[in-house]
Amino acid sequence: MTAPRSAHRPPAPRRPAHGPTDAPLPRAEEIERLPVVALVGRPNTGKSTLFNRLTRSRRALVAPTPGVTRDRNIAVARWDERRFLVVDTGGFEADEHEELSQAVRQQALVAAGAADVVVAVLDGRAGVNPLDQLLIERLRGLRQPVLVAINKIDTVKHGDLVHEFHALGVDPLYAVSAEHGIGIDELLEAVLARLPEREPVSETVDGEAPTAIAIIGRPNVGKSSLLNRMVGFDRAIVSAVAGTTRDALDTPVRHGAREYLLVDTAGVRRRPRVQEHIERASVVRALRALERAELALLVVDAVEGMTEQDARVAGYAWERGRGLLLLVNKWDVAPAESKDAKAFEAYIDQRYPSLAVVPKMFISARTGRNVERIWAAIDRLAAAHRVRLPTARVNAVIERAGRLQQPPMVKGLRPKLFYATQTATAPPTVTVFCNGPERIAVSYERFLLNQLRAEFGLEGTPLRLRFRARPREDAGPRRAKRKK
Repeated sequence: MTAPRSAHRPPAPRRPAHGPTDAPLPRAEEIERLPVVALVGRPNTGKSTLFNRLTRSRRALVAPTPGVTRDRNIAVARWDERRFLVVDTGGFEADEHEELSQAVRQQALVAAGAADVVVAVLDGRAGVNPLDQLLIERLRGLRQPVLVAINKIDTVKHGDLVHEFHALGVDPLYAVSAEHGIGIDELLEAVLARLPEREPVSETVDGEAPTAIAIIGRPNVGKSSLLNRMVGFDRAIVSAVAGTTRDALDTPVRHGAREYLLVDTAGVRRRPRVQEHIERASVVRALRALERAELALLVVDAVEGMTEQDARVAGYAWERGRGLLLLVNKWDVAPAESKDAKAFEAYIDQRYPSLAVVPKMFISARTGRNVERIWAAIDRLAAAHRVRLPTARVNAVIERAGRLQQPPMVKGLRPKLFYATQTATAPPTVTVFCNGPERIAVSYERFLLNQLRAEFGLEGTPLRLRFRARPREDAGPRRAKRKK
């Protein structure tokens, strides 16, 4: 009988087994050329811990509660100058009749079937489970090589636990500790020996990075269904169970000649309802996904209507300077009496005035209604978010605004606006030089913003104004005179 590989060996990594922490995914066209390693196994065997170690990231949630990972999570690992994709899957569960368990199991098998190498992660401390036997039997039918990693072999005294798994009829077995890094070298060497050689294409095309788009919204409004419809396959699990998506999932997509990175996020709930540790972590990841994105698609349920929490989620995106597109989903099943798009939009604008500048679309992720039109809306939104405003026109707007309405007096003094210029993009930011920037009233700032929006038609992107004191040309001579 062959002894298990790396059963008691302390971690001694000779080479970095991964790229930079939380490194972004390659471009969509490069995804097709990177080899793929899928991690499969029962719930709570340590797949997500192994995923995080291989990719040197925290993309996957890790918790002692079984079944935390449900969708496929994807990231890049680097080992000995080679890169490959690692796919973390949901736990292979027993109940084939329960809808969500069946979907998770199907996703895991789909990921295994699409991979170049499959790593079955089993729990060494729990011993052989009937589900382990079932999983191995399912994997035997694959054309891909399957490696079996016995996880949680953290110390020498755990080494004997590995021998029980020879009953599965698999050889060799790779004893590892994903948590402590034991045996990872040998497992990765075995993986790379079985991966096909593929040369990735360049990570950039014409120097332009993919447009990163976060799909945000409350739980169960159809974010995952929208993601699947946009990418053209079942990238995320869709279930009527609210909160099915817990990790943020990155999916590179090519549409036409352009590259995009879609990030589906866990649903954001109001804080009093976010009690479970896992769900709190999911909310944090949703907001982190928003931080990594340039634009956001806010998905709203047409049946429930626009809610305060929807507006709050929109505020998260707006405060962080993200371009925003509001998508009213499930329009195909909206009540007949409220199925008036213009009235629905007018109600949103009246109830939530801050969303009046946000473009809105009425879609059905289930049927595909208007989903194709989202891409053109995204391109318009990205253009507005990255716009370069001509300085001459900006100053003409500021000058005209001053004639229409002077800044209000503060403490007996009226601020005077001298000139303005754009100082940043994504979102567009205009700096106005004046005397007494601290005296500019908030109401006048809103007036100037409205004037700029009317001139340049900036829909869906935050527009920021900064007020600064004009540099004094005679500051240098005055300092010199005082020195004398």
